[in-house]
Amino acid sequence: MYKYGVVALLLAVSLLYGFGRHGAKRPYRFPVLTFFPALPGEAEGTTRGGVALGRMLFYDTILSRDSSIACASCHKQWAAFSDAPLAVSRGIDAHVQRRNTPPLFNMMWQPAFFWDGRAANITEQVFHPVRDAGEMGMMWTDVAARIAGNKTYRQMFRTVYGSRPIDSTLIADAIAQFERTLISYRSKYDRVLEGLDTFTRDEAEGFLLVNDMTKGNCLHCHTSDSDPLGTTFAYSNNGLDKVATAGGFRDAGRGAVSGNEHDNGKFRIPSIRNLAFTAPYMHDGRYSTLEQVVDFYSDSVQYSPTIDTKMGLVHRGGARLNADEKKKIVAFLLTMSDTAFVHDLEFGNPFVR
Repeated sequence: MYKYGVVALLLAVSLLYGFGRHGAKRPYRFPVLTFFPALPGEAEGTTRGGVALGRMLFYDTILSRDSSIACASCHKQWAAFSDAPLAVSRGIDAHVQRRNTPPLFNMMWQPAFFWDGRAANITEQVFHPVRDAGEMGMMWTDVAARIAGNKTYRQMFRTVYGSRPIDSTLIADAIAQFERTLISYRSKYDRVLEGLDTFTRDEAEGFLLVNDMTKGNCLHCHTSDSDPLGTTFAYSNNGLDKVATAGGFRDAGRGAVSGNEHDNGKFRIPSIRNLAFTAPYMHDGRYSTLEQVVDFYSDSVQYSPTIDTKMGLVHRGGARLNADEKKKIVAFLLTMSDTAFVHDLEFGNPFVR
């Protein structure tokens, strides 16, 4: 049974966020982002009412077969909307997932979603976990019927979308509207770019090491020099596993989507933002700490046929950093973690506020 049996709860939440007032259809006001790329065109279709509705759906277990799991169950705000500290999430009936759950932030600039890029945009991304038998286990027609059967949700959808019938397209659009607002832009790194803060000596030296091609050599994939997104969004085999042939990867990654064996073992390059909140790391969550990640890039990079050509130090196992250099790189990377983002009440659970 749907867990919010009392319609009054949904009604109270909806009124709190402006439904029934003219403000629901006003454009959502995104923050001013000094150093970020321009907002994509899809931002223009984001409304205050759509965001509020999407936020409620994101936190509502109504989307799962037995009303036990919400989007927020595996995307926790305090973990930058990842599922830390789990290496892999648990879906409906405690079903173990295949890969680490990616965090959700700065999604509007992302050209594709999931580790293998199988979803081409934010809205398409929403469809996958709901219908997956091991995640939320629902048919979208059943989700739509369940939501349409709730008086308060019917009113809210009418306010945002007019007379259009409630279906999977509208539900996914509302959730996507909320997810567009999940912008992380208030880290210490951002303040330094704006001239409002300064790095410590270790942080400053770590920044230089990260951008040094003979040391950290991170800049080709994890842009950090005046680019706050922290990733190129490309796909890469970063040398996690020693594999003799392109067909030998346990998880083909991007190759399973593209059908090109040269993409086997490649995964979407994650952002280096919010690393303080999203451990464990890599697509399979194999590294529990940031120090272990730096150790890997320093000493344990493995050759395989599809390894990224940017991994130029693979012939010696990595960058061969000393302990002091590793410490300083970690110090810098932590400056890109956004405490304000993970505590922002605008992104929190509306049902417990």
